[in-house]
Amino acid sequence: MRWKNRPDGANWGDFGPDDQLGRPNLISADQVLKGAAEIRAGLSFCLSLPLDYPGESKLNVRRRPPVLRPTMKDDLAYVNFPFARIDEQATDVISDDQVLLSLQYSTQWDSLAHVGALFDADGDGVAESVYYNGYKANVDIVGPVEYRADDAFNAHACASEHSHADALGIENLAVKGMQGRGVLLDLVSHYGREYRTVGYDDLMSVIEADGVQIDRGDMLLLRTGFAEMVLEMNRSPDVAVLDTHCSALDGRDERLLQWITDSGIAALAADNYAVERYPVRPVSGNHPLLPLHHHCLFKLGLPLGELWYLQELAEWLRANKRSHFMLTAPPLRLPGAMGSPVTPIATV
Repeated sequence: MRWKNRPDGANWGDFGPDDQLGRPNLISADQVLKGAAEIRAGLSFCLSLPLDYPGESKLNVRRRPPVLRPTMKDDLAYVNFPFARIDEQATDVISDDQVLLSLQYSTQWDSLAHVGALFDADGDGVAESVYYNGYKANVDIVGPVEYRADDAFNAHACASEHSHADALGIENLAVKGMQGRGVLLDLVSHYGREYRTVGYDDLMSVIEADGVQIDRGDMLLLRTGFAEMVLEMNRSPDVAVLDTHCSALDGRDERLLQWITDSGIAALAADNYAVERYPVRPVSGNHPLLPLHHHCLFKLGLPLGELWYLQELAEWLRANKRSHFMLTAPPLRLPGAMGSPVTPIATV
């Protein structure tokens, strides 16, 4: 066992001492069949933004838009490349490219290696940097700098210039498939684009008003209208406008966090940035700045999806008095990655 203490309200160890999947373990064969049973019209909806949205780096200065370049050989760019240069009788023309991509720039999944916490998992009285199920920073999740949260908050350069999640990488979700029954809560239909920090009472009001049933193993999607505004801004996001519109979950609402635990949902995705309201309202004492991420990724192993595009699906579901659908949303099978772009597909 890699931990002696687990956080209050965490499920560490419930899926096994070495589990790296977390709540997607609840997407059983029966749950996949429940999703398949929701396919009645044979229509599919793409739930991804174009991956060059939101545009620029205003929403997160660390994340940059994708840059496409041709593959190269012998200083030649392989775009519209005639193979006749190699074999004069060849008739082939080939185009081949590559991309420099921030994995969480646009529509994405967070892996369980994305957010950890300072927590005394080994019971020695000193908090260390750990992730879901007790996996350790600088041991299981490694990077070019080793940060130590001692009195001086020291940083020590490591031999590698690269990063790698030796545990909890996004490939675990890819192998699982992230396919099963999806359920949508359409906050826009109730709150429009009003700036609203949605807590337990608001969420329960929407669920009751729309008669939505959420079962153990479902993947829950929230439409806030944020991604639709991003699209309207045509790759030039107005942060001041985005920061004053649309719903986001209240990560400080303990009843909401407890509902996420009790609901048994296997994953949570939204069309906004971060799913939760950020910056979050301040509290005293030691606390996470991303409390919903802390609760979901760190405590429960519950993946979060961000910047999904849900307008067309939501409008179809409402017109047809439905909330459920088949969701297929595997990330890239990129070993060691801490997040991944995704092109989710909802089939109804």
